[in-house]
Amino acid sequence: MDKNKSILFVGVGGQGTILASKILSEGLMKNGFDVKMSEVHGMAQRGGSVTTQVRYGNKVYSPLIEQGDADVIVAFEKSEAARWVSYLKKGGNLVVNDYEIHPVTVLIGQDKYPENVNDRLKSTVENTLIVNAAEIAEELGNIKAQNVVLLGALIKALGLHNLNWDEVIETLVPEKAVELNKTALRRGINA
Repeated sequence: MDKNKSILFVGVGGQGTILASKILSEGLMKNGFDVKMSEVHGMAQRGGSVTTQVRYGNKVYSPLIEQGDADVIVAFEKSEAARWVSYLKKGGNLVVNDYEIHPVTVLIGQDKYPENVNDRLKSTVENTLIVNAAEIAEELGNIKAQNVVLLGALIKALGLHNLNWDEVIETLVPEKAVELNKTALRRGINA
């Protein structure tokens, strides 16, 4: 790999954004890539934004991704995709979970949830993949697996689906959730 890749994960606290980025980072390191990861929790425990930046390649000096430099943005919630899309480079890929989490300001009637988010994203970013990860995760029996479904879609988009991701999941996920997460990853790769 001649050039480093930059992946920006964006979501809302409790969606598993950090676990997905840790699985990606660990898998990349096990396969010989230099990897740097940075996470920002913000008000995550109160449903606020969570971002994780992962950069990998032959030699990476910093995990930080500047505006307009992300090769891929993975959005665990679609309004977060709209909020962070300016970080995507021209020609980059946008992977979006077709899922809404209404912030407190919307719940109390102070704001309105943005309309037609997916349509606006598709008209802005040529390489947009909308994944109904929540529906897939529910089919598998646990909505919490949507993070790994999205990770699978990202892995496919990056052309990394031939690496041994099962071993990484076995290392990072509690034993009782290993099989669910392996299946979720495969479903995301095939999404």
